[in-house]
Amino acid sequence: MNQSDTVYIAGHRGMVGSACRRLLESRGYENLVFRTSQELDLTRQAEVESFLSETRPDYVILAAAKVGGILANATRPAEFIHTNLAIQTNVLHAAYQQGVRGLVFLGSSCIYPKYCPQPIREESLLTSELETTNEAYAVAKIAGVMMCRHYNAQYGTRFWPLMPTNLYGDNDTFDLQKSHVVPAMIRKFHLAGLAAAGNSAGIRKDAARFGPIPPDIRESLTLNDDWSVQNPDAVAVRLWGTGTPRRELMHVDDLARACVHVLEQTGEAEPMLLNVGTGEDMTIAELAETVRRVVGFEGPVIWDDSKPDGTPRKVLDVSKLRETGFAPAIPLEEGLTRSYAWYLAQIEN
Repeated sequence: MNQSDTVYIAGHRGMVGSACRRLLESRGYENLVFRTSQELDLTRQAEVESFLSETRPDYVILAAAKVGGILANATRPAEFIHTNLAIQTNVLHAAYQQGVRGLVFLGSSCIYPKYCPQPIREESLLTSELETTNEAYAVAKIAGVMMCRHYNAQYGTRFWPLMPTNLYGDNDTFDLQKSHVVPAMIRKFHLAGLAAAGNSAGIRKDAARFGPIPPDIRESLTLNDDWSVQNPDAVAVRLWGTGTPRRELMHVDDLARACVHVLEQTGEAEPMLLNVGTGEDMTIAELAETVRRVVGFEGPVIWDDSKPDGTPRKVLDVSKLRETGFAPAIPLEEGLTRSYAWYLAQIEN
């Protein structure tokens, strides 16, 4: 890659796509191409083929996808499998047609079986059953991995499927109906801090920016219908599950670096499925304590074990990516501090 190459970032306004955009712009790339979902519907084959024919990118970063947490995956599985299959099928095939020099296809570590040896190696793919709470999304992403593999074999394309661990960072989703574990925790601890201080105006402002506060969270914050706090001393943070599952976390800026890194290897290494992560994990309870410390809330935490835990442990073997010369650079507490600062900035803007 060089700074004059044309790079198409699909999903440039999402967490991963915007991180890739920031990184490439900071490195002086002059020809970045992107479109909003209103300007280009990636689920429409004709639109995708026409767009790539007109722009003829040298490289593509496919970060566009329908994503969500346990609740969203469990309640809207048909949307997750249909939308993601359509997006990746259209973009990958059109990229092949236009002869792009390199492409990154982004999936998720949830493609791997629910129960498989830890740390998870790339070879664990399709060795046993998936976690049911995100099965539809995982099946779609597995199909994308196989498309990359077979297009590379049959057509000589250089499509890199990257499977990142749990991500967090700028442009994350803080809607409590859709968010993943880190943004959900950041928002819950922040709201609890406001409630403990009796700051109804702050809670109202947060809800206006990031969406409704679900009934169970309102209850733990002791919120009345008029946003007043009934009992600041009884405010608690309610978290799903038992806190015992283990998760690996990586700041999205490190994933952006990995995307650019593998595209820079396009002329040297054979494309392959690669895990992207830190190779280190912690319990959800330990994560909660770290987020609590970053946000500054000192009240109690309630673990709602009527809610699902999800996969019991998920930490990636990242040795193959490290062999290419890549390593993450952002420690967890530093990354969480940056993420919380971004969150606060959005409320004030």
